[in-house]
Amino acid sequence: MTKRVYSASLSRDFESSVKMDDLSAPLLDPREPVDTLPLSVGDPVVCILGSGDFSRSLSTRLLSCGCRVVMGSRDPGRLAPDLVPAGVELKTQAQALEALAEAGGSLVFLALYPEHYPSLLPLKALLSGRTLVDVSNASALQHQGQSNAQILAQLFPCSSVVKGFNGLSAWTLLTGAHDASRQVLVCGDSPSSKLAVQSLCRRLGFSAVDVGGLCAARAVEEAPLHLFPSWRGPLLTTTLLFVCFYLYAALAHVLLPFLDRGQNNLHHLALVTVNQALPAVALVTLALVYMPGLFASLLQLYRGTKYRPFPDWLDHWMCARKQLGLLSFLCAALHAVYSVCLSIRRAAGYMILNAAFRQVKQGVADSWEEAQVWRSDLYLSSGILGLGVLSVLALTSLPSVGHTLNWREFTFVQSGLGYLSLALSVAHVLFFGWDMALHSWAYPYFLPPLFLLSLVLPCCVLIGRLLLLAPCCALRLHKIRRGWESSRHQPKERAETQALSGDVQKKVKGSVKHGKSLRQRIYSSVRPESESREWRRRRRRRRRRRLISLFSFQTQGKAKVKVVVNTEPSPTRPLQQHVQPLVTSLAVTLDWDFIFDTGTVRLHH
Repeated sequence: MTKRVYSASLSRDFESSVKMDDLSAPLLDPREPVDTLPLSVGDPVVCILGSGDFSRSLSTRLLSCGCRVVMGSRDPGRLAPDLVPAGVELKTQAQALEALAEAGGSLVFLALYPEHYPSLLPLKALLSGRTLVDVSNASALQHQGQSNAQILAQLFPCSSVVKGFNGLSAWTLLTGAHDASRQVLVCGDSPSSKLAVQSLCRRLGFSAVDVGGLCAARAVEEAPLHLFPSWRGPLLTTTLLFVCFYLYAALAHVLLPFLDRGQNNLHHLALVTVNQALPAVALVTLALVYMPGLFASLLQLYRGTKYRPFPDWLDHWMCARKQLGLLSFLCAALHAVYSVCLSIRRAAGYMILNAAFRQVKQGVADSWEEAQVWRSDLYLSSGILGLGVLSVLALTSLPSVGHTLNWREFTFVQSGLGYLSLALSVAHVLFFGWDMALHSWAYPYFLPPLFLLSLVLPCCVLIGRLLLLAPCCALRLHKIRRGWESSRHQPKERAETQALSGDVQKKVKGSVKHGKSLRQRIYSSVRPESESREWRRRRRRRRRRRLISLFSFQTQGKAKVKVVVNTEPSPTRPLQQHVQPLVTSLAVTLDWDFIFDTGTVRLHH
């Protein structure tokens, strides 16, 4: 009825505006009562049982979206008046449910701890037929037994329980009404109840995601308890790399010199040793980003198909590439900051004064070295460029930036620029090392320098990438990724057919004399002499058309060789007269049996 009244009013106003040719005429009839128009979606009244922080924040959000909120508390008198948002009706739990029933609402938010659910059993009659929204979270991960929502559904079987809003905090509900990028996971066994909760989610400015029935409530309740689940492996890997490189640098430059010569380099542990470990970690972590892609390509080339799943370890590794890239950028940025700070520390000043004193004492007037100048400039330039490209990779890894790129742009940035950043980083390390690896003094206590160890994995990745760019690998990999499969992955009958095809072609090729193909012999035998000019004319006009198809192999019980003549036979010289003798001789040559049908000659092996 409301829609009909609204449509009639709109059509009358539109007709009057067209007649009067006045665009300022109102679209809605002022005589029409406003109460008959659908002003909102979902229940106009929402009941919240509980008066904690989440309840007050949710009520504030509901009020800002135009909903009437009734809050039920076990003891309303204990709440200070300024705690309850203005506009919220604070009542006891029973009174709040009665007010909800009088207003015709059905949504009840249970902002209570799960251990307080049994206290609502005296209100079972008032909760019957309502939609109970459970906003609680799990108390621990991998908890055995039923979820909180399932326990609530058993306590109130006459009510529809929907799990949702548990991933939102009280602070999130107060940040504003325009946060549609934040998802709210919703699950329940009643489709109509889930639809009502999803409509309310969208009205509050969130994005509702239906994750299934109430059996999924356990996963929804445990979701807020996970602490960066996708970052655990990358963080552990990066931390272990840093610890290993740091301890190696401390052993080579601090501990062993102290034990051997009594040289005190303990002050290096706070800044210099950290700055030696950070670039090595950044370079190796960046190589780990692109190494699983190489392994995946090699597996596809080895298998000859893309329709076989990767091992689990490779799948997890490929899913962690984004996190590894961001951690690599973090280490590279910290290395840049540490390198700038190296020149302003007090120890650097002392080292400069000592070097100047030694130069004056030796009488050296000009210490300019052209090779070292080029080395430092190239070293700094490649490092700055590598850090800049890595910054672009880090920015495009963010969802807000990556969503603005199409698939080709994102692939170019993450793959093309990624390998460019890795190459620039390797060049940065090579210019830093220069010819240091060629001197014996660079291997104190027979330990290779740290920059040399950090180059092993990145160089392997770059060399592997260059090998995959070779035409023999790139073309085959391109075919595989477009759906091509090697013969060993094809069905058994098809593989046997192809094997038979190769064997037959070898035998036929050896049986034909003077290099004249079997196709030409059959073609010549079918063509009448009197029609040779006409046939030549047809052949010139249809140069690209295959007139005869030879050796279409099948496997149905036993191997068959099928010779098909696609041209019409001459009326004066039947097809059998020309083809049968030739194929008979071929069958004798290959030691096969011969069977003839109309238009088709089959040789049974």
